[in-house]
Amino acid sequence: MYSDDTLAEVNKIYSLTPFFELSSDLLCIAGFDGFFKKVNPALCKLLGYSDKELLDQPINSFIHPDDRILTEKHRENIRNGKPLLNFENRYLSKDGKTVWLSWTSMPVHDQKLVYAIAKNITHIKQHESERNQLLSEVTKANQRLKQLNYTTAHDLRSPVSNLLAVFSLMDTDHIKDPETLEFIRILKTAS
Repeated sequence: MYSDDTLAEVNKIYSLTPFFELSSDLLCIAGFDGFFKKVNPALCKLLGYSDKELLDQPINSFIHPDDRILTEKHRENIRNGKPLLNFENRYLSKDGKTVWLSWTSMPVHDQKLVYAIAKNITHIKQHESERNQLLSEVTKANQRLKQLNYTTAHDLRSPVSNLLAVFSLMDTDHIKDPETLEFIRILKTAS
């Protein structure tokens, strides 16, 4: 681990600002206090908030209400020094749209900071939802076909049984016409 003086010297020589500012990935630094400390323009653009708006409000105010409790549990793990890998939760953009993000977050305990990178996975979640909807529709259609098959088989069983009973009662010894006998044999076999 570098000392603070070494890091300051590295930052003077190699400015990380372009890396942070130009990345299309969503980058941020958050404090253990639940506030963003630094956000990159990609995060601002995606959520529709200015960096000042994102820095001035608790992070929880941007998280979808249904995901706040689960997110807080994971934040507690981060505060205890456990990195967060591929954690998915929803944020609400300024215009009210739901945005799915997949986070990788690394805590720096002595600085009480979390360095995080996120990917927008909203399109993946939409595809999953559409796929699940289609699977549900196919499953329902399959159930309807099974029911139709059962009903059809049930409805045909009685008439076919009646035909077979008639054929078993039929005395063909008195029928002399070979063509009629052949038709009766074909009908019995088909039944």
